[in-house]
Formats: sequence, structure tokens, C-alpha cells
Amino acid sequence: MFVSQKGRGMSRIVVRALGALGAAALVATLGALVFTAPAQAVSRNGSCETGEFCYYYNSAQAGSTSDHIGSLADYGSAQPSCYEFKSAGSGQGLCIKNQAASVWNRTSATVRVYYNSNYDGSYAHQDFAPGVKSNLNSTLKNNNASHQLISTSTYPARDDYPYRGQSGTDPWNFYKGQCTSFAAWALRDRVGVAFHNQYKGQKRWGHAKEWVGAAQGAGVPVHSSPRAGDIAVRLGGTYGHVAFVTRVNSNGTFEVDEYNYLVAERYSHRTVSVGTANNQFSKFIRFK
Repeated sequence: MFVSQKGRGMSRIVVRALGALGAAALVATLGALVFTAPAQAVSRNGSCETGEFCYYYNSAQAGSTSDHIGSLADYGSAQPSCYEFKSAGSGQGLCIKNQAASVWNRTSATVRVYYNSNYDGSYAHQDFAPGVKSNLNSTLKNNNASHQLISTSTYPARDDYPYRGQSGTDPWNFYKGQCTSFAAWALRDRVGVAFHNQYKGQKRWGHAKEWVGAAQGAGVPVHSSPRAGDIAVRLGGTYGHVAFVTRVNSNGTFEVDEYNYLVAERYSHRTVSVGTANNQFSKFIRFK
């Protein structure tokens, strides 16, 4: 049975905004490690080497160093399970969460540092291009909770959907002209993912607002901030809404291609921000 995937509405999320805390207060008040990436620990030696993203306890790349080979959604906030500053110097042995003052990006990707854990960019983030040495800005200094290697690629805004003006179901079992059908087309044509309504063994992906649950059931990552190539999801409304992220801008906004939003069963392109209002998106499914 196939059902329409469109609608309007809003849902609520609670955005955490931690204030700047001193090292002693952090040890006493922050919770236990939410989630770790132990595989990363094997290569960490306190030396900032090619391919690594590194934090420094002091400004201008001074003090103890903490080196990382990939993204980290949560650093932990207490020993022995947190990611710490490893090399000799000021800050050695302290957890890096909310303790770093500067960075060196020796990876080949742009690295985004977030004020919140789990790549949540709804409050604040800062981007560092490959090769950059820089201080964290006044908002992020000693308020770093996660970092992510992000794609610098973009997709041209275009209406390349092949079922314009048609009715019935598309070859992937979504209704033509709906946001879900266009998103499925964009994933297949632009990202190279063989997506369909039963992708990765799910009974159905269905309405737009069901895509986050389906992705989680299929083991496809869901994030709280966008990257080009993601499917943006609005959870509010009767059916929710999905769109294809074409570009992420330096000011934190992002651009989407979509169907069935501004005009029924027609294409639109717009610049939006992360949030839960009717014209925003709060979740981002990353198929690649």
C-alpha cells in the first residue's frame, strides 16, 4: 500500500547550550561518556602528524596536544574514558572536552568543531580548512564538544527529476511528484545510492517523517547538522518533509533541492537553517 508523503507542521527539540566552565568544575559536574570511538586510540601519540586533526590546550598551538584521525561525536568528560591531551606541556592528561584553545587541521578535509556533542550545529560551530592552524573563536574556545570531517563538495541546484507532472508510483515505490520520490531520485542519480522504499531490508521508508526511524533501523547514520549529499528531514506535520542538501554555507545555513514544498508537486530550491520550524529541517540522513 502506498501513501502520500507530504505535509506541514513542527516538532520541538531541546538544544543544549553549556556555558564556559573551568577544568575543576568540568570534572565535578559533567556526565559520563556518552559514546566513544576506541579504535581511534591506537594511533594517538600526542604528535600532530599528517592526516590528523589536533587540539591544543593553549592558544597559538601551544601546550599539550591531542591528535585525532577522524570524526568524534563525544569526547567524554572524565578519566579514564575521555579523550585527553597527550603530549608534554600545559594541560597534559586533562580531558579535551571544553578545554581546547587552538587547532591544527592536518587532514585533507574541512573539519567542523561543534559547541555541542553529536555534531549538533544548532548553537555554534567553526570550520577549519585543510592545513589551517588557528585559535578557536570566542564562542568555541574551551567549549568544544565534538568535531567532524565534512565534505567540501557541492551539488548544482537543478530540477533533473524525470517524473515532472506525472502521477502514480515511481520505480522505487514512492508517489511521483512527492518530496520522497524526488529525494529517492536525487540519492540514486547524484550520490549513487541504489535507494528504494525497502532499502536495506526495511519494510518501507514511507512518509517523509518515517525516514529517520527507517534509517536508524537500517544502520544509516542520522546527524543533527547537514553535509552536501544528505537528505534533510523535517519531522513535524502529518507527513513530514524531505529534501536533498546541495550545499552547506559558511554561515551555518544550507541549501536544498526539493519537490512538493513551495508549489504542490513542483521543484524548488531554497536556503534554510537547522531547526524545527515549518520551513526548517532538524535531522540529516547520510547515505554516503
